[in-house]
Amino acid sequence: RVPLRKTKSLRQALQEHGLLERYLKDHPYNLATKYFPTIFAVEPLQNYLNNEYFGTISIGTPGQEFTVIFDTGSSNLWVPSVYCSSPACGNHKLFNPADSSTFISTNDSLSIAYGTGSMTGFLGYDTVRVAGIDVVNQIFGLSETEPGYFFYYAPFDGILGLAYPSIASSGATPVFDNMMLEDLVSSDLFSVYLSNNEQKGSFVLFGGIDPLYTINGITWIPLSAETYWQITMESVSVGGKTVACSAGCQAIVDTGTSLLAMPNQALGNILSALGASSNGQINCKSISSLPNVVFNINGNAFPVPPSAYVIQSDGYCSLGFEGMNVPTESGELWILGDVFIRKYYVIFDRANNMVGLS
Repeated sequence: RVPLRKTKSLRQALQEHGLLERYLKDHPYNLATKYFPTIFAVEPLQNYLNNEYFGTISIGTPGQEFTVIFDTGSSNLWVPSVYCSSPACGNHKLFNPADSSTFISTNDSLSIAYGTGSMTGFLGYDTVRVAGIDVVNQIFGLSETEPGYFFYYAPFDGILGLAYPSIASSGATPVFDNMMLEDLVSSDLFSVYLSNNEQKGSFVLFGGIDPLYTINGITWIPLSAETYWQITMESVSVGGKTVACSAGCQAIVDTGTSLLAMPNQALGNILSALGASSNGQINCKSISSLPNVVFNINGNAFPVPPSAYVIQSDGYCSLGFEGMNVPTESGELWILGDVFIRKYYVIFDRANNMVGLS
């Protein structure tokens, strides 16, 4: 079990330094970028600005600790290294291969392009410790460049991807795949609980399901693709009326996306149904009277109440929904990010290629 801590988001940090408006102007991005790498740039982690959940791992012998995002929307592990001269590496923890007796270097390079920046580096092997589990000879990326000031303000050091190996950059084997291959977990699954407002309580549990969080049972949903944790939704409804995904659509359960993301047209329909402005602002006094947004998946209804989808900050209220430009030929795609995951204990089952919601 890896405890996750909820900290200040990058959006808040940039805002405090008076850089948010300039950053958003200089770095416009499309949330769909992450999921269509053949059409757009590869983006292993989306919507950094609102990300708040982080955990700690160590790499090497003796272990060097790093704060990472456990991201079900990507598959690579990478951290900053002492070979990185970018300003972003100056205020983050750096991996030093010379201080590890178990490090093995390679000549293989790693390059990951983001809508909001990029990183380049090389691949190496070392022991990665996650909550007391030692994964020996785990391949991971060591950054050499992290251009721009985006990563400079990021409250995390690196990323630990938990999606399928089919989307891993440079063909690197993901950490959880090695856990399964080496029989380091009792079951080939992991589960995630994100607490709502508390600083403590969130966790990622490798190899097990905590029964305290499944007292109402588990609903299992088969994957529609073994790349991201992708499932099929039948529809999305508000007040008993279908407002989006009327012909069925695809959805990705992604801890690396903070909000609930959807095609722009679907967003417009939902904002209209909830009486929100075009920019997602809503009267804070109306929260108690707002309806649930219901996701109909595999014959079951999964409601998300206004207490979950309304974000309150500095006296203002906005909806935790975001639009994105999805390629027309790809159909309708939704991203069930942290706004959704906070309402459900999620089990990511690799043995049966299913997602469980409780």
